[in-house]
Amino acid sequence: MEQQVLGRTGRLVSAVGLGTWQLGADWGDVSEDDARAVLEASLEAGVTFYDTADVYGDGRSEQIIGSFLKDHADAGLTVATKMGRRVDQVPENYVLDNFRQWTDRSRRNLGVDRLDLVQLHCPPSAVYSSDAVYDALDQLVADGAIAAYGVSVEKTSEALEAIARPHVATVQIILNAFRLKPLDEVLPAASAAGVGIIARVPLASGLLSGRYTKDTVFAENDHRNFNREGAAFDVGETFSGVPYEVGLEAAARFSELASQVVGEALTPAQAAIAWAWQRPGVSSVIPGARNTEQARANAAAGDADTLGPLFMSGVREIYDELIKEHVHDKW
Repeated sequence: MEQQVLGRTGRLVSAVGLGTWQLGADWGDVSEDDARAVLEASLEAGVTFYDTADVYGDGRSEQIIGSFLKDHADAGLTVATKMGRRVDQVPENYVLDNFRQWTDRSRRNLGVDRLDLVQLHCPPSAVYSSDAVYDALDQLVADGAIAAYGVSVEKTSEALEAIARPHVATVQIILNAFRLKPLDEVLPAASAAGVGIIARVPLASGLLSGRYTKDTVFAENDHRNFNREGAAFDVGETFSGVPYEVGLEAAARFSELASQVVGEALTPAQAAIAWAWQRPGVSSVIPGARNTEQARANAAAGDADTLGPLFMSGVREIYDELIKEHVHDKW
């Protein structure tokens, strides 16, 4: 597995990590045994970076990872969690007292004295430009509650605001073959500042795997069913905000591209993950996995050969012809 520096944390982490939203909620039912099996399979495959949040299953994801960490205390793992989505989304809630309560809860869930990395979890846009917010985060570092902090964003403007702050270690942003806007400004700015990029939703909620059709049925409690129009949270988190039918057509084109350029060396999903971690400035890509087979296949993309300019130009062509008109300006 390729190892890369996680921004200003200075830590080396696997180029392909594991996103654990699906181990908590909103992706159908995943048992605790299955969740633990996914974590173990990922570690065996070389994954050393795990991303979670206090809101995933209201702490369930953190707790499962905490048990996993306890059993692998010497494995050199890095866990990033997120905070802020368990309260009303108003800037007034992003204050030091709340930060302390939230990080204390996450430390208990994860069973650690100090959190490796805490990210503000897509808060209101005004939070990213608040000096008081960064002062409070700096205080958590001084207190020893957290080792470093970053942000998770929906908008490129939010990413650029955070990158300009001197102690922001990482920015987590949606980046995949259907979401190219971060390549224009965000990744170059992050590279110049030494801020790590954590790329989430690399498979566009599974679309880029090429496995879905117009007849695919998602569980009632799967966000790919209930959030297609953004009813529960930002629609960009579901299929990257692309209408499902358009996404299917684009995914078919992507699968053809992968077949033409890399042949059988990588599946379409692996090609999508490799493309993401190979973008300059990206520290780690965090696909999710619902079973051990997916976990191993995702991790295997972490030592893929460079895909090269032909693949990149093919991705851009698909984006320009099918996706671009559906991408919101803010993304």
